[in-house]
Amino acid sequence: MDQSDVSLAGLREPLLAVDGVTLQYATREQIVTATHRVSFDMFERDRFVLLGPSGCGKSTLLKSIGGFLKPVEGEVRLNGKRVSAPGADRMIVFQEFDQLLPWQTVLENVIFPMRATGRFPRSEWADRAAAAVAKVGLSKFADAFPHTLSGGMKQRVAIGRALAMEPQVLLMDEPFAALDALTRRRMQQELLDLWAEIQFSMVFVTHSIQEAIILANRIVVMTPHPGQIIAELDATDFNYDQSGSDEFVAFQQKINDMLFGHEDTAHG
Repeated sequence: MDQSDVSLAGLREPLLAVDGVTLQYATREQIVTATHRVSFDMFERDRFVLLGPSGCGKSTLLKSIGGFLKPVEGEVRLNGKRVSAPGADRMIVFQEFDQLLPWQTVLENVIFPMRATGRFPRSEWADRAAAAVAKVGLSKFADAFPHTLSGGMKQRVAIGRALAMEPQVLLMDEPFAALDALTRRRMQQELLDLWAEIQFSMVFVTHSIQEAIILANRIVVMTPHPGQIIAELDATDFNYDQSGSDEFVAFQQKINDMLFGHEDTAHG
């Protein structure tokens, strides 16, 4: 890991610790190693981005943080406790638009995980759901069904549904990748606006360097398969409005050189 960049380790206790995590999954032909001894700490209110090429294991790593995949080596800890199963303290927003229940309205979709987990008293469900729908700007569509919504609106519902559960960490697996460029840009800004209001803790997976810099205060850059960490970078000084600045472009090029330089070395 590149230690020349600013590190927050030691300043406060991590909310999430990924400690030497190696992950594997089985295909019909073989056992695939997705990540190899990945370690990092994430802190409360971080906008933490896992950045790397397709197939580097970043989505698999997110599943492990979510408790859906057990490491073959190392462990994931949340508030110092080992993650061993899914839980309402970690909510995932996926890339797919069809993660909503088509027979339920927007409001009912947001209520669904509360009902499934019993996380809050039943008397609070409607108010909590309405507040979450309002935060993502969809109050006028609370009674609409998913098939009447655009892709961006569906993703806003999914984000609102996750945040309504008040998770300790919001996990986002390339949630804007399938959107058109203009909608994707708008959703990035809306996510930042929402974070500024609520200050939630987020792990965001992407293979877009520009998206990583726009959304993150901290970026972990991962190698191609099997995923290892090349560098951990501080992106605090960059925001959405700077995406055309010389400094932003230079930082983007720095990350690009890391990714492609490592790829050349690996295959040289």
